[in-house]
Parts: sequence; C-alpha cells; structure tokens
Amino acid sequence: MKKGMINIAILELRQSLRSFWFWGYSILFGGFVAIMFAFGITESQIIGFVGLGRLMVTFMQVSMVILPIYILISTVRAVVGDRETNVMEYMLSLPISFSGYYWGKFWSRLIEIFIPVFLALLGAALWGSFTNIGVPWDLFIFYSLLLIAMVVCFLGIAMYISAMAHSQNLAISAVFILWLLLVAFLDLILMGVMLKTRMDPQIVIFIGMVNPLQVFRTATLALFDPKLTVMGPASFYILDTVSRSIFIVFAILYPILLGFGFASLGNRYFKRNDIV
Repeated sequence: MKKGMINIAILELRQSLRSFWFWGYSILFGGFVAIMFAFGITESQIIGFVGLGRLMVTFMQVSMVILPIYILISTVRAVVGDRETNVMEYMLSLPISFSGYYWGKFWSRLIEIFIPVFLALLGAALWGSFTNIGVPWDLFIFYSLLLIAMVVCFLGIAMYISAMAHSQNLAISAVFILWLLLVAFLDLILMGVMLKTRMDPQIVIFIGMVNPLQVFRTATLALFDPKLTVMGPASFYILDTVSRSIFIVFAILYPILLGFGFASLGNRYFKRNDIV
C-alpha cells in the first residue's frame, strides 16, 4: 500500500504543477502578502500588534475565508471525478490497493494546498528579518500549526464526501451546503436559536465549538486578544472553562483529529463498496 500511495501522490503532484488553478492559488496568497507589505500594513497597529504580527493576524483572517471553501470545492471531486471519467477503473487495474489510491490522493492534496500558504507566510517572515522588522516566531509557529490543522480538517471532510457521493454535482452541492451551515453557525443562527428558545448559553457555546471554523476563528482571536473581548460574553465562559493555552492546543488537535477521522471513514467506505 505504501508504494502505491507514494506513486499516486507523486502522479497527483505532477498533474497539479501543470494546472492553472494550482499556480493561481499559489500566486493569490503570495500576491496578497506582497500587497500587504506594499500598502504598509506592517506599520499599522491593532491591540498592541504592530509590524509582522499585524500582517500575520490579517493573513489568518483572510485564510479563514478562502482556504476552507477552496479545499472543499477542489478536493471533493478527487474520488468521484475519477470514477465518472473512468480514470479510477484504469488506476485500480494497476498493482495499487484501494487504500493506497485513496491516501495517495489525500496526501498529495495536503501537500499542494498547505505548501503555498506556508511559503507565503514563511516568505513574509524571512522578508521581515531581511528588512529588520521584528518577527514574532512564536506566532509564526502557532499560525503554521493552525493552518495545517484547518487544511487537514476540511481535506478529510471533502475526501469523505467524495468517496460517498454518486456524482460530482451531488458532491459539490453537498460541500456548498456544508460550507453555508458552518458559516451560518459562526454567529447568526446560534444567536437566533439562543434568543428564540432561551436555550442555556453554555449549550449554545458548546455547539459553536463543535464547528471547526468557529474553533479556528476563536483561536486566531485569542492570540492577539487574550481576553477575547471581540466575542463579548461568550469569552467569559470559554476562558473560565479552560485556560487560553489549553484552548490553543484544543484548536490545533481537534480539527486534525476530525479531519483524519472523516478521511478514515471515507477510506473504509471506499474499500468496502463497489465504487467502480
């Protein structure tokens, strides 16, 4: 399985390097960092964050908007797309196991999605060091871990849907609806439910913390606003229940476990059903 997985991953990466969408995605993040430098965002200040720390905060906010939907839309066709175009039937006729094929897709997508984002963040840090701008390396490490956690999470969900779906149209519709629900449950619906039903606020906040997008957003806010004043009263429950450090660890581990859990379920379905 290991050899087949590596071969599939290499094949997928080579194909991605020839893809316009991959280079467009890479240029998007690299260009965004360059624009932020050009417009002097490192010279502005927010809640005590100035220099490269200010740029990283903005970068993470933009990543939270772009990355999940890009991962879901681009990855959900990985398995079901090959099935519809009969590519899968040819690939599985070779000495490659089902799991090798599935995880090869997973790891290749992980590399090609995470590396451009990480290089954009790393490039900003290196340029900051070169131009004598203070580089908060602790923030850099934390944000890098948060980014890979978010990539693994949504990649695993997309691979699961791709293995379960019977057509590309159905798969894309499913991830689009999922994305809308995750975004809506950030604040809008949760607040409406709490006000309408007078539900216990602790239950509402717990439901919100199940949402990986909410976890990522809260962890990003917790870094530059330790008291989470932006979130209002919800911050008191979160910080009184767990410390800031424990929540940060949770924000990294929970999405990773969720992503690998869904990916494993997708692989199990992929192996046990007549997917060709």
